[in-house]
Amino acid sequence: MAMLEICCYGAECALNAEKAGADRIELCAAPSEGGLTPSFGLLKEVISQVTVPVHPIIRPRGGDFCYSESEFRVMKSDIARVREMGFPGLVIGILDAGAHIDLPRMKEVMHLCEGISVTFHRAFDLCHNPYRALEELADLGADRILTSGQQECAENGLVLLTELNQLSQTRGGPVIMAGAGVRLSNLQRFVAAGLTEVHSSAGKPVSSPMHYRKAGVRMSALGSADEFTRYVVDEEMVAAMKSMLQ
Repeated sequence: MAMLEICCYGAECALNAEKAGADRIELCAAPSEGGLTPSFGLLKEVISQVTVPVHPIIRPRGGDFCYSESEFRVMKSDIARVREMGFPGLVIGILDAGAHIDLPRMKEVMHLCEGISVTFHRAFDLCHNPYRALEELADLGADRILTSGQQECAENGLVLLTELNQLSQTRGGPVIMAGAGVRLSNLQRFVAAGLTEVHSSAGKPVSSPMHYRKAGVRMSALGSADEFTRYVVDEEMVAAMKSMLQ
């Protein structure tokens, strides 16, 4: 049976995902940035209430995955905090200027993460050479790779996902976990391809409970953003996905 990981951006979402049957949770902040390191308060709230494995993302900013020395120091501090709090794993990805795995930094990360699970996230999808990246991450000892097969959505990257999965299984390398656009309607395609883990936000939009809505003032730098709508985990969708996987 394939494992279902749900990406959550809040404590309530994490609890709802667990209740609906999620096997594991990736915990993030800032969905509009594609996921950033959660705050201490969010980490504390989730670790105290959620019983399934929770893996926080370690990502200090949006954009690319080539980090300055200062940003890398922040990441190492966040890794230490996550370990001290008792999380069983984390999600991270670092590339160099040539879009290859930043081996010196990832070796340091793996040393800091000894004893907990490490997922290399979709920085993999920006790698110059996915086959080289897979080999390097296998040598580093990464537990899994979250990837869309280097496409905008994982369904379009299914050919590469299948090939990477077969290569990694042959050499006992990282689990290849499909993510980006994975939903109930296409879930069976990933299972049929032999993938043993899938990642989904399984989200739905909900409207703000605020009755008065100030016009002409936006908090987001994105002009199209709607401050009165946010995405939360859809419990029914998670349950349906879990049922299909069973």
